[in-house]
Amino acid sequence: MFNISFIINSLILDKKSFSIFARKFHNPMKRLFSTRYTDNAISISMLVLRVALGMMMMVSHGYPKLMTFAQKSGSFPDPFHIGHMPSMAMAIFAEFFCSVLLMLGLLTRFACIPLIVTMCVALFVSHNGEIFGAGEKAAVFLVGFIAILFVGPGKVSLDKVISGK
Repeated sequence: MFNISFIINSLILDKKSFSIFARKFHNPMKRLFSTRYTDNAISISMLVLRVALGMMMMVSHGYPKLMTFAQKSGSFPDPFHIGHMPSMAMAIFAEFFCSVLLMLGLLTRFACIPLIVTMCVALFVSHNGEIFGAGEKAAVFLVGFIAILFVGPGKVSLDKVISGK
């Protein structure tokens, strides 16, 4: 059988035990609701955002277009009236190669510009601006790429290593 008195006694905290308990479990809650942030937190957050958005864009959009370029380039949408093949080549450049740059944190802000243009075309031309419908993924990517453009790559990036600052 269980020793009920042991369980009850172990749950009763004396003053010293309670202060240790409070320090261990109160501060994380205080930090959770704090509005303060550190540079390292921003840098890690930007790393996660860059890698996640870049990987999702490259794997689910850029790589399939790159592998089927010859088959699909004749029927790819041509929103800028420059031809089907150049339109698909520009989309592949943005969705695959710029995504790789984004994940590495190399030329990050430059790499965001073609991705933003591509997501604007996907959202407003291909999906008729349906932010809460078929264009929802394009809208989420667009917002993420705009955030990276404004904030920059963070400390954990090749841009930071190259600049040395």
